[in-house]
Amino acid sequence: MKAVVIHAAGDLRVEDVAASNPGPNDVEVRIGAGGICGSDLHYYRHGGFGTVRLKEPMILGHEIAGTVTAVGTQVTSLVPGQKVAVNPSRACGVCRFCREGLQNHCLDMRFYGSAMRFPHVQGGFRESLTCDAAQAVPVPDHVSLTEAAFAEPLAVCLHAVTRAGSLLGKRVLVTGAGPIGVLIAAAARRAGALEIVVTDIVDAPLAIARTVGVDRTVNVAEAPEGLEAYERDKGVFDVMFEAAGSAATLLTGLRVVRPRGLIVQVGQGAEATLPMSLIVTKEVEVRGAFRFHEEFATAVSFIADRLVDVRPLLTDVVALDDARRAFDLASDKSRSMKVQLAFG
Repeated sequence: MKAVVIHAAGDLRVEDVAASNPGPNDVEVRIGAGGICGSDLHYYRHGGFGTVRLKEPMILGHEIAGTVTAVGTQVTSLVPGQKVAVNPSRACGVCRFCREGLQNHCLDMRFYGSAMRFPHVQGGFRESLTCDAAQAVPVPDHVSLTEAAFAEPLAVCLHAVTRAGSLLGKRVLVTGAGPIGVLIAAAARRAGALEIVVTDIVDAPLAIARTVGVDRTVNVAEAPEGLEAYERDKGVFDVMFEAAGSAATLLTGLRVVRPRGLIVQVGQGAEATLPMSLIVTKEVEVRGAFRFHEEFATAVSFIADRLVDVRPLLTDVVALDDARRAFDLASDKSRSMKVQLAFG
């Protein structure tokens, strides 16, 4: 079968890989749609991110949905022909953190398309995938596979919103209007946020952010002073979600978040020197938000019931054989929000 394989920075190939048969507790899924994530782009453009580096060829992709084609002898929850969103996380279930209910911090996590361990965990950008039945979450027939493939990024955002606690009546700032930032804004609105402001340095993603019901967008490249009004009286935002992975936006957040406000750090990749005195005197709290666990099934339900409408975020669908063009397109924020690959 065909798969999208990264060999080194810039060396992306569509090539044949071996298929595998499902074991007793597995299902075989014919992949229909796969979304290109920021981490996929880091592997494509840089060969990794931070200290994570490619050491061998790896199939990319973890935002995937498809149709069950075969089930193992012990599987009773799924049947061939059923649509599913595939959860790319497979926690061990027995380590210290899994036993504490913190499966997203599993010490033996196997996450599709990740070079964090060696041998690398091969990803889901392939025509057929065999996975544990528990990873395949049923999707109603009326939901398209392109929508279902948004379950993973939406789960990330639902986890971030959960990390913030109650947002009911809160004023919220989201920095970075990529797919994660926009979905965080949509999830924050669903969670009862009173006011949501989204910033970015490009107009195109901000236009899409406005379609999910945010109250104001600010292009901070064109209007660097655009957030100055929110610095009054020691800051006005109750919660900030940093989704750009930018040191500069994190520092801006410390100025516009109110005393005893909260910053939820979702974006990765940058390093920042923080003004300790400002954190102390404003009693600001900074929390990380990493991956998800139980939120994946919730994300599928939200998509199925259109409690969060992911359709405005899908800007392009590109055939598997044209994967390089898809990755180049996904790298250009002025032209795309979410690019998906079509399989078969």
